Amino acid sequence: MVQCEMCGAETSSPTTVEIEGAELDVCDDCADFGTEVEQQSTGSASTKYSTDSSSGGSDGSSSAGGASGSSNTRRHDMFDDMEEVVQDYDERIRNARESAGLSQDELAKELNEKASLIRKLERGASLPSDSVQGKLERKLDITLTEGGVEDTEWEGGASTGEYTLGDVVQRKDS
Repeated sequence: MVQCEMCGAETSSPTTVEIEGAELDVCDDCADFGTEVEQQSTGSASTKYSTDSSSGGSDGSSSAGGASGSSNTRRHDMFDDMEEVVQDYDERIRNARESAGLSQDELAKELNEKASLIRKLERGASLPSDSVQGKLERKLDITLTEGGVEDTEWEGGASTGEYTLGDVVQRKDS
């Protein structure tokens, strides 16, 4: 038995459909929400979930099972090493600007940016681009980033302890 990747129901014959650009193996009930995809039968051992660019697989951890892997450890990805903008970036910018005795217009002029951008940043209506963030950090002597936050594993409602798209998405018709 296989789990439907949309609702989590057990199904003995999943159908591969394309829903909003993603190919999912779903039960007969959920198949109506997408367009059926014809499977190409090749002799290759790779799956649609494979992330290896070469046939050899350099790290030895191929993902033949997709979301239903046997390991509970989350794979490391590029986002783990990225620094994220802190939640209170707007307050930090405003407080540092006021401590420096600068108006929004003066700060914008010194950074060679528009004053409207500074206003948006201080309202929290816009995130700073990397270049603007660097300028603000240097000029105001503040830090607007923090190290990558460790994701906590989310436990879904499926019987196997893993989650499906159906655990996360709320359908409009229900």
